[in-house]
Amino acid sequence: AGPGSYTVGTMSERFDCHYCRDPLQGKKYVQKEGRHCCVKCFEKFCANTCTECKKPIGADSKELHFKNRYWHDNCFRCFKCYTSLVNEPFMLRENNKVWCSNCTAAADAPRCKGCFKPIIAGDQNVEYKKMVWHKDCFTCSQCKQVIGSGSFFPKGDDFYCVSCHEHKFAKTCAKCKNPITSGGLTYQEQPWHSECFICSNCKKPLGGKRFTAVEDEFYCVECYKECVAKKCAGCKNPITAGFGRGTSVVNYEDESWHDYCFKCTKCARGLANKRFVCHNGKIYCAECPKRL
Repeated sequence: AGPGSYTVGTMSERFDCHYCRDPLQGKKYVQKEGRHCCVKCFEKFCANTCTECKKPIGADSKELHFKNRYWHDNCFRCFKCYTSLVNEPFMLRENNKVWCSNCTAAADAPRCKGCFKPIIAGDQNVEYKKMVWHKDCFTCSQCKQVIGSGSFFPKGDDFYCVSCHEHKFAKTCAKCKNPITSGGLTYQEQPWHSECFICSNCKKPLGGKRFTAVEDEFYCVECYKECVAKKCAGCKNPITAGFGRGTSVVNYEDESWHDYCFKCTKCARGLANKRFVCHNGKIYCAECPKRL
């Protein structure tokens, strides 16, 4: 901004006001664009209008101008913070309002999605999908603790810290009841940690391996045969339905047989689902006892 383009003085020679023709000798006058006029006529016909207060800038006032706009010196203040901008950097913005450099920077700065205040140069911030927060404004939607630059999980318009996300959204292990944050497996539509889905006897993981369930306990093939399965009264091997070639079991009194091991002691005829006779602790078909 610069000073006005006119001079003010006291006339010593005889001159009349260009507008009202009153004599100016011995009076204060204004000379502008080669014309002499009294102070009253200057303010009426020649004075510039202040861009801010809309009043004439009189001969006794200090005037500032910028790009064909004029201000009283005491009107040349920041529109936002009212700081005087005489001899200070400024910006002419919408509606011919002048702003100081600090207010201009704040107005043009991105707004924090948390507090809606500007994020100015030097502020620590967090950016995500064209949105920005002050670092301390980026908080967990659940516990309200500051996430800052830490790990987080987005869910719609909400953001969760790792701990809250685990408790709110992660599946819960059917055995230990703790959240499953990664990996895991499903058995009978229930989620399990891989380290929780293990053989009840040897404690080895069962994920991806053959196993059997007995009264809510799980056993690998070897431990089921050794510790759980009944022994066949015929071949003396474990009866492991589903693991071996037999899938059926024959039970009689307190003993059990593979279906293919339940046969006549004399003629070896298979007796599963057929009539049989027990003689001296041995099994026979209906015909063979007659031949003994």
